[in-house]
Amino acid sequence: MTPDFLAALMAAKAAKHPVVVATQLPGGAQLLLPDAAASPELAAAAARALDRDESGTVKLADGDWFLDVHNPPLRLVVVGAVHIAQALVPMAAQIGWQVIVVDPRRGFGSAERFPNVTISNEWPDDAMEAIAPDTRTAVVTLTHDPKLDDPALDRALKSQAFYIGALGSRKTHAARLKRLRELGHTEDAMARIRGPVGLNIEAVTAPEIALSILAELVGVRRNAALTARSA
Repeated sequence: MTPDFLAALMAAKAAKHPVVVATQLPGGAQLLLPDAAASPELAAAAARALDRDESGTVKLADGDWFLDVHNPPLRLVVVGAVHIAQALVPMAAQIGWQVIVVDPRRGFGSAERFPNVTISNEWPDDAMEAIAPDTRTAVVTLTHDPKLDDPALDRALKSQAFYIGALGSRKTHAARLKRLRELGHTEDAMARIRGPVGLNIEAVTAPEIALSILAELVGVRRNAALTARSA
């Protein structure tokens, strides 16, 4: 790896751009993908590797390539430091997600209740502007309070977040959509919100609901066929 190649890789990682270091075997020629110089077959293989977060060797028409994936971390933004959040946050952290808890109520969003996790006590609209959700970010709102959930959802819908979920019954969700519609969001945009959030596993307790949310997050990330949780 040349100094210029290493500098390009480090710059891409600093900018949180997903890239793949492709090394031809056994010759050692390298490309930093995506790259216009790559063959369509190699570019497609790199895209698959990024999507799966999997490094490894692929056999292509022009030989074997080792694809080393450098993805930005998966992030979960949890709006509302409630009981479900206390169960969800450690589960998500355990499978490698970076978790950010957003709650302006300092008695809820505190290091005592959420140790070893990034906490923002800003109002959700300001917090979301700073977080800038991207294609590696999921956003889940849990407060049931429109003053907190709605600004977060408004910003999430304007972002590239790959997953947006909101806790609440179908009646609550219908009222939420009405408010978001009044903010100018289209039906297609609001269809991105998974509400009620979580898979339909008949979850009742806070840990069970947290499990259903995390399972749905993983399923969406892996492009699985999913059934929404009933409420």
